[in-house]
Amino acid sequence: MEPHEFKLTEEGIKAVLPPLEAEIMEYMWKVRVATAGEVYEKLKDKHPDMRRSTVSILMNRLCERGLLERRVEKGRGGMRYVYNITTTREEFEQKVVESILDALMNNFKEATFAYLSKIKK
Repeated sequence: MEPHEFKLTEEGIKAVLPPLEAEIMEYMWKVRVATAGEVYEKLKDKHPDMRRSTVSILMNRLCERGLLERRVEKGRGGMRYVYNITTTREEFEQKVVESILDALMNNFKEATFAYLSKIKK
């Protein structure tokens, strides 16, 4: 997953994902596998105007971004999608950091190198 945008004013993964997608990923990293209905049930109290279909759409977008994958399962109510994570939170954060630093080095090499050389662990 390559971040397309980095929002300096946001914290955590909301800096690279839209807010609801970030909330879905936070939940998915905890449970690892869930249906859109399960995610909806978790988020509906915090977002009472949100529809179940919105969660499905956002989870499909997360699949397109490579953060989730889905499979079809047959259940009592018919067919349903079951989503699972494709990367850990730590792997995701590492990829974001690498992508941002690569972009900074490509566009502002001297300034980025100078700044990084000042940082001490």
